[in-house]
Amino acid sequence: MDKPWFKSYPKGVPHEINPEQYESLVDLFEVTFREYPDQPAFENMGKVLTYKDVDNLSASFAAYLQHDCGLKKDDKIAIMMPNVLQYPIALLGALRAGLVVVNTNPLYTPGEMLHQFTDSESKAIVILENFASNLQKIVDQTSIKHVVIASIGGMIGGLKGAIVNFVVRKVKKMVPAYSLPGAVRFQEALNKGKGKTLERPKIKPKDIAFLQYTGGTTGVSKGAMLTHRNMVANLEQANAWVVPGDLKPQTEIFITALPLYHIFALTANLCLAIKLGAKNVLITNPRDMAAFLGEMKKHKYSLITGVNTLFIKMLNHPKFKEIDHSNCKVVLAGGMALQRYVLEEWEKLTGFRIAEAYGLTETSPGVCINPLDGNIQIGSIGLPIPSTDIKLIDEDGKEVKKGEKGELCIKGPQVMAGYWKKPDETKLVMTDDDFFKSGDIAVMLDGGFFKIVDRKKEMILVSGFNVYPNEVEDAIAMHPKVLEVGAIGVPDKSQTEAVKVFVVKKDKSLTIEELNKHCDECLTGYKQPKYIEFVDELPKSNIGKILRRVLKEEDAKVNSYD
Repeated sequence: MDKPWFKSYPKGVPHEINPEQYESLVDLFEVTFREYPDQPAFENMGKVLTYKDVDNLSASFAAYLQHDCGLKKDDKIAIMMPNVLQYPIALLGALRAGLVVVNTNPLYTPGEMLHQFTDSESKAIVILENFASNLQKIVDQTSIKHVVIASIGGMIGGLKGAIVNFVVRKVKKMVPAYSLPGAVRFQEALNKGKGKTLERPKIKPKDIAFLQYTGGTTGVSKGAMLTHRNMVANLEQANAWVVPGDLKPQTEIFITALPLYHIFALTANLCLAIKLGAKNVLITNPRDMAAFLGEMKKHKYSLITGVNTLFIKMLNHPKFKEIDHSNCKVVLAGGMALQRYVLEEWEKLTGFRIAEAYGLTETSPGVCINPLDGNIQIGSIGLPIPSTDIKLIDEDGKEVKKGEKGELCIKGPQVMAGYWKKPDETKLVMTDDDFFKSGDIAVMLDGGFFKIVDRKKEMILVSGFNVYPNEVEDAIAMHPKVLEVGAIGVPDKSQTEAVKVFVVKKDKSLTIEELNKHCDECLTGYKQPKYIEFVDELPKSNIGKILRRVLKEEDAKVNSYD
């Protein structure tokens, strides 16, 4: 296979990595524990844990899981928490005990929790008390026998931790009443495990590290089986890529606002930071933008990850201009298309350019990243990372020519082992030559760069022409009075479908007439929205990705286009 992207690789980035550099993630983590024990590892609300602290605490938690819970290698444990200090301790402890981590979105409904816990066969769960009432409703229908409950202020400790918990529980009333007999508090679990021997299991590269559930945009959510080899490979790929970004061991500060239970932050923030011995500043509630930026202001950060919607909110908050960006080395965007005006505004205010990346749950997640040496192609997802092959195919599975659109397919050591207990669905997303079919439509640009056109199933068909929502959204987002926009296709008798957009105003004076005039100037006729609806907010995923599926479903409930 021709690999034109190698010609554009940054200096110093290898074409291939060794996915067997470590036998497991645990081996990799324990190297850092030994080499950087006194280096700050995680900080949350002013509380700092060193790598020695994390080593000791995660070992205690692993011993608790083994000795007090009786959990064995390959048993499943769900972790359902936002970015608090207990998350990395629980995750590292579970992996060190040889367990499989089932990351769970804390905002899940009881029904979504029930599906994930029963499908994964989870035997234990670590959950923030804020969501325990939902667990109470379904736990008896699952195989969960061990419940560990954490609190936002629990690891902060002292007077500050007590005040945080009091405010969360009594003032903001964010902890609904619950009853979970036999549940153990997180600190109690640590105390029980302290002093007991962690029986280090033999973890092999092909053992599953995570059951990482997809968002379920096409039917019931599925658990992607990510092995230790998958995760080590993607971490080595990411580490090789950041060499031109000048990230150095023991000196970097990562800002982690994206949730660690999501695959993007799990790999790019938590795992990469540990690999480098960096400090990870955990943001528990990035929706409180004033508090988030206030925390960010305290640190001369070197790396931050985000999605388009998060960057928009940061740029539009007055506190953003107070932040020191002088030590910034890497700003990484993923999860959804990065709009041009966001990239340009960020660069104007910070002097630093966002590098757009691309990945999927099924690929651990990294696939493509724009070079960190400044050779960024605006609007592209960058180049395939080391040891990664990409091809674009048509509906018949044939590879398309350069410049033509096709479904993006990926082959590399980071591609999942398959969907948990779903061999038939696994076969549907794999080609005969072992490429994973992403469902995204892309085109290859000059230099081997790739550009995502849109989701295959979200394409809008207008009078026989394909209209890609990303293109419509990007054009409308350029209007100075627009904050956010989402585009969908709606039924239309005369042209199969019509374009409809939902717009959140930045300036309340914005009118439909103004937007129509703007669209006349930047979109060809069949791509222009037939319907424009102003809304207060757009539905988003846990990382801030606009959910067009939800827009479409909700619109269909209230509107008929006969």
